[in-house]
Amino acid sequence: MWIFGALGGLATTLVVGSKAIGKGKASGQGLLTETELCKGLPLIPIKKLVFGGHELRRGSLLQSAREIHEQTGTIPYPLLNALKADLDKTSKEIKAGTAINAGRSIQKLAERVPKKPLSMKSELARLQRDIKSFMQRNRLTRCVCVNLTSTEPQLKLTSTHQSAEALSKAIAGDKRSTLRPSTLYALAAAKLGLPFIHFTPSNAAFIPAVIEEFEAQAVPYMGCDGKTGETLVKSALAPMFKYRNLKVLTWQGYNILGDRDGVILADAENKRAKLESKDGLLSKILGYPLHTHVGIDYVPSLNDLKTAWDFIHFQGFLDYKMSLQFTWQGCDAILAAPIVLDMIRLAELAQRRGESGPMRHLSCFFKRPQGVDDHDLHRQWHLLTEYVKQARS
Repeated sequence: MWIFGALGGLATTLVVGSKAIGKGKASGQGLLTETELCKGLPLIPIKKLVFGGHELRRGSLLQSAREIHEQTGTIPYPLLNALKADLDKTSKEIKAGTAINAGRSIQKLAERVPKKPLSMKSELARLQRDIKSFMQRNRLTRCVCVNLTSTEPQLKLTSTHQSAEALSKAIAGDKRSTLRPSTLYALAAAKLGLPFIHFTPSNAAFIPAVIEEFEAQAVPYMGCDGKTGETLVKSALAPMFKYRNLKVLTWQGYNILGDRDGVILADAENKRAKLESKDGLLSKILGYPLHTHVGIDYVPSLNDLKTAWDFIHFQGFLDYKMSLQFTWQGCDAILAAPIVLDMIRLAELAQRRGESGPMRHLSCFFKRPQGVDDHDLHRQWHLLTEYVKQARS
């Protein structure tokens, strides 16, 4: 697999976890693909996964894993010693990412970029070469690409983004304001005919022009914005109110988090993209407008341990008003890494089965799933179980 954002906390946890499971040093807890649900599916063994990627920051996977150990303790130190050789080998497969029109917050983190600025056309070609050479060196027949980069500022969509031809002309003319790094990453995967998973809320990856490229290459793809915490709970709880005819009047949420995600989301431009993704599903599930708000604040001391508090004001029989509150505390990378690994294995299976287009059966993992308008977690779950039954038979 090829990771865009290969040294981030999520990517590091994903690689460490995969290597640990593959060597029998950790269980598959948190992985759906290791449960009875997927028993009998011809999924690629975790120990056979090979990792590479693009990254903007300097460093290595071992350094990143040590930092995670010191900050949160989610990666045990004995595991780092046992996997040192594997992490060092994988680090050699990490190449310089792109920061073209990435926004000021991400630009500040860009340490590992080409010394001489490249045109967009040359940058896209470089990204493709990196992935192809990775596959050749490791004698790989298939590769799944996944975007785990930081949230970008929203891209203002114009006629340039509506067709592959128009976007190609903009790239050839080096009109850098017409895309974000995630556009180039998605295009690189599409043009190489590789499955692509867009785990971030950035709107620049699945623009119509890029979707056209994926469809032309008959490639499976899915996104966007992984559903791992507060929004996961929302998509499970909101249907309960709907099923019992309890009218939700207000759903107020407040999130605090640290780490680099917190730094990036402290920037108003980047935060806007995240809030749009987090705040949109309630009215779609419930079927009516309501007062809703999501707040996100950066708290440095939390590192990757985030907390969300939600207040739900609802109306029942005799129009009496009641409330429900919940607090969600979890480690972002620990919650996200297993579902990314699940999707990688299912995407590889989809490609092997000759499937193409949006992988709708993965919608339960996303806040804004491609090709799926139903945000009810329970109904999304049935899309996955039905797919598994069909694929198994």
